[in-house]
Amino acid sequence: MNQIFNVEGMTCGHCEKTVTKALLALDPQAKIAIDRTANKVEVDSQQPRDALKQAIADEGYRVAD
Repeated sequence: MNQIFNVEGMTCGHCEKTVTKALLALDPQAKIAIDRTANKVEVDSQQPRDALKQAIADEGYRVAD
């Protein structure tokens, strides 16, 4: 299931790697695309939206609804 999140606070490549690592820890099979300039994280995963959102938030980023 493809889901898009608006994520605030990603400012560099390290931020992208941190978010990617957190999502892959939750679902190693997830496909992730990040557009830092647009504050978008696109995740193709079978995990529930709330779990994916929480994984991003746990890394210190604000996920807007």
